[in-house]
Amino acid sequence: MRASRRVQWAATLGVAGLLATGCGAPGSDNASATSLSAGSVPEKPSKAVTLNILDVAGNKQLTGAIFDQFAKDHPDIISSVTWETAGAPDMAGKVKAQQQAGNLKIDLVLTGTDGLAAGISESLFAPVAKDYKDRLGNMANYQEPAAAMQKLAEDQAVELTYYPSGPLLEYNPDKVPNPPTTAEELLAWAKDHPGRFGYARPANSGPGRTFLMGLPYILGDSDPKDPVNGWEQDLGLPQAA
Repeated sequence: MRASRRVQWAATLGVAGLLATGCGAPGSDNASATSLSAGSVPEKPSKAVTLNILDVAGNKQLTGAIFDQFAKDHPDIISSVTWETAGAPDMAGKVKAQQQAGNLKIDLVLTGTDGLAAGISESLFAPVAKDYKDRLGNMANYQEPAAAMQKLAEDQAVELTYYPSGPLLEYNPDKVPNPPTTAEELLAWAKDHPGRFGYARPANSGPGRTFLMGLPYILGDSDPKDPVNGWEQDLGLPQAA
């Protein structure tokens, strides 16, 4: 992105909790992409701007009110906020296409670690946590797990919300008075109750992905970090929808 253009932001909310911000594919092969230093970006725009947010993690339900309240409290900075939703696997391609066309309409992206990883690998985000560190003072107050998650962002993301997402099971105690407590019991329950057990598609869900990634540890596979050669156990659970 050329420095003369209005600053365009991309951001991610990770694990239903990381917020990454970026600017026009810095460091990419796009010759027009340049990283803006914090000193070249004013504290406030010359006139209020519209903030266009792409949410690929369902994060609006958690943090939407924050953006709306900020716009209400600071009309000289944000004139309005617009929201667009998409699937996390589609985020990188969508943003990159707009950047390559020189027509970036997305200012902020809220996503999980899946979108964050894709954005980093495609050089979609700027090192906002490094370049704008002096404007992000609250990062020093992160709890230890959140601070550890922040490291995954490689300075290209700022964590917005964090919560431990599992593996965990949610159930209605009126319908399931004796919930399964082991992987084997879960498998037996799923077989005894066809169509009653489900989990979110891992490619587009932090909790769904955490559930899948946690099973090799629960089952005692030889190398839970190696799904190709280290996952010997097959719990036989239904495929995610």
